Amino acid sequence: MNEAETNHATLGVTGMTCAACSNRIEKVLNKMDGVEAQVNLTTERATVDYDSEKTSIEDISNKIEKVGYGVLMEQTDLDVFGMTCAACSTRIEKVLNKQDGVKSANVNLTTETASVEYNPGLVDTKGIIEKIKKLGYDAQLKAEAEEKQTHKEKEIKNMKTKLIVSAVLTAPLIVTMLVHLFNMNIPDIFMNPWFQFALATPVQFIIGWQFYVGAYKNLRNGGANMDVLVALGTSAAYFYSLFEAFRTIGNPTYEPHLYFETSAVIITLILFGKYLETRAKSQTTNALSSLLNLQAKEARVIRNGEEIMTPVEEVVVGDRLVVKPGEKIPVDGRIVKGRTSVDESMITGESIPIEKDVDASVIGSTINKNGSIEMHATKVGKDTALASIVKVVEDAQGSKAPIQRLADVISGYFVPIVVGIAILTFTVWIAFVQPGQFEPALVAAIAVLVIACPCALGLATPTSIMVGTGKGAENGILFKGGEHLERTHALNAIVLDKTGTITKGKPEVTNFTGDDETLQLLASAEKGSEHPLAEAIVAYATEKEIELGEVDDFNAIPGHGIEATISSNNILVGNRKLMQDHQVDVGSAEQELIDYEVDGKTAMLIAVDGKYRGIVAVADTIKETAPQAIRELQEEGLEVIMLTGDNERTAQAIAKQVGIDQVIAQVLPEEKADKVKEIQLQGKKVGMVGDGVNDAPALAIADIGIAIGTGTEVAIEAADITILGGELLLIPKAIKISHATIRNIRQNLFWAFGYNTAGIPVAAVGLLAPWVAGAAMALSSVSVVSNSLRLKRVKI
Repeated sequence: MNEAETNHATLGVTGMTCAACSNRIEKVLNKMDGVEAQVNLTTERATVDYDSEKTSIEDISNKIEKVGYGVLMEQTDLDVFGMTCAACSTRIEKVLNKQDGVKSANVNLTTETASVEYNPGLVDTKGIIEKIKKLGYDAQLKAEAEEKQTHKEKEIKNMKTKLIVSAVLTAPLIVTMLVHLFNMNIPDIFMNPWFQFALATPVQFIIGWQFYVGAYKNLRNGGANMDVLVALGTSAAYFYSLFEAFRTIGNPTYEPHLYFETSAVIITLILFGKYLETRAKSQTTNALSSLLNLQAKEARVIRNGEEIMTPVEEVVVGDRLVVKPGEKIPVDGRIVKGRTSVDESMITGESIPIEKDVDASVIGSTINKNGSIEMHATKVGKDTALASIVKVVEDAQGSKAPIQRLADVISGYFVPIVVGIAILTFTVWIAFVQPGQFEPALVAAIAVLVIACPCALGLATPTSIMVGTGKGAENGILFKGGEHLERTHALNAIVLDKTGTITKGKPEVTNFTGDDETLQLLASAEKGSEHPLAEAIVAYATEKEIELGEVDDFNAIPGHGIEATISSNNILVGNRKLMQDHQVDVGSAEQELIDYEVDGKTAMLIAVDGKYRGIVAVADTIKETAPQAIRELQEEGLEVIMLTGDNERTAQAIAKQVGIDQVIAQVLPEEKADKVKEIQLQGKKVGMVGDGVNDAPALAIADIGIAIGTGTEVAIEAADITILGGELLLIPKAIKISHATIRNIRQNLFWAFGYNTAGIPVAAVGLLAPWVAGAAMALSSVSVVSNSLRLKRVKI
């Protein structure tokens, strides 16, 4: 291979288990045209020399993945500074995605962040940041929330100072407009071209220097953004006015046509709009700030036998902590001494404090109500339940919804098209509308440049997504990303798991027909099962003071029951099918079984050594808010279906209590995903609601998976939406938030597209003064952000 054509790369490879794996990958890569590769099993790396004219690193990575292995990728989150409009974020995103080693880049204008997935063997974070800096922007590793908030406050303060200075210098120039508009008499000094020059120049080249810098950096890198439009428009007005001022030298009778006020007013109005926009954008992150404020600041740690107060950041796993009544629990942990009740409402939504004893788990940032406890820290820092919730909200607010793609595509071409329209406008005016008249042609072209702004397009979607996901988080609803928030509004069917979702998941024994010996064998057998029904039976026997025996053999038969051996006795507990498979005659119990099932109870037959011995009936009560939640879902136009492993009669009885018409019963756990698929094949968009653990396959295959979870069991990975706590009313709320957010995005996009569609032609035909165009441009972005903030007040 020619040395001049060779590129070198080191790729991390995952999934290799033996030398055969590394040999296989090496062999496949070396068969590629222009590739020489060595794969090391020990270091799990592939060293590759390749001819970039014949193949790319993406092709090599795809080949490794096609063989059945993975290529190690890392992700970094960056804060990006200096973006002014959607063209900026689109430009950065496009360039990063073309960079060798970058798998994907997502740049968010509203949050001013970039999330980049990259191959560490080809590029590092430093290289990515340098690439962004070469484009004319600045970037750094994502700062902590408090540090970023401080930076944002400084930025707003700096913008305010520049705005005040610009407004003070521009105010006298606005007076000159009164002459043009109302033919008013004002002191001659205001109309003096050099007086106007003295006021306009610092606004143009000191206050407005940021627009020139931004325009230069973008044009240098082959892009164009809002800065280009502002710099072109204001410069045209300023330099034409300067030219007119020079014409007065030696010609005192000449009346110049000055537009110094136009350039200064445009810059001031745009600064004003940006200031309002930045302030409004900062309000979209209030939900995240509220979550962060829930964190405890200090912890009382026992070290060397003494209690010392230390910042919560310094707590490590294994530390022994003391938490007194009324204090926040600093981190996730386990109680080792004491007893108390804990208010977990901020995590679970449950308003009633939970009683906690030794060995009970506690969640960081919840409130210790009335007992002093000692606890061991089990999760600290970014591993705590609250940190996980904050991370989900942060990721969701920084993600892109599919609806934003159109705006991104348009923004990429927007500025060059506007410049072209401005040139065409100037040409038509000077050639046809008012032949040879430079001034009206220039004014019309400036108005076109200034009225057009891609900012509103870029802000339309992400600001709504930020507010929508934030509102969800405030209500205990975690959307995993913007795309899930968008897709939720399209659902027309909701499938609800029964146990733990519609019902409380804490069943109790309501009926038992059998003697104490049967109960002892039954409870002893069920002791080996983790099913909620088994726990209810064991609790019932314990309450009856029945001593449990040792189980010699245990076998759970999914969807049917259990089989166990205790002191040479064979025990069967389960449904009719289980008894039928073992030739147990249960005909005499059929009517009693039916009666229990009609009442909505789960009834199980008991057999000992092949003989029928009785029935145990267990009832799992429905959640108090389940009927209302299901009614609200139906009012939203969704088809509600209950999915359960219970028999048809029991399932129908529960469904009737909560108002569900459609029931799919006797479904084995592994069949749930298939049932969801069947509903999807009917052309429906399906949301699946489950506990996020044993329902994971069904949650994953559904169009939207909704996990019911509590603090330490938040099923973030299993679902697209996580409901904190077990409150079913949050499901229709999640649907309503999605509908409200998408409606808000569509409004934003309509006004953003409509504003430019209507504004550019009006400016081109000369019906819009440049300073009015500047005001409209500035306020267009403010209106979009303000409309997004209305979501905060939407009732759900």
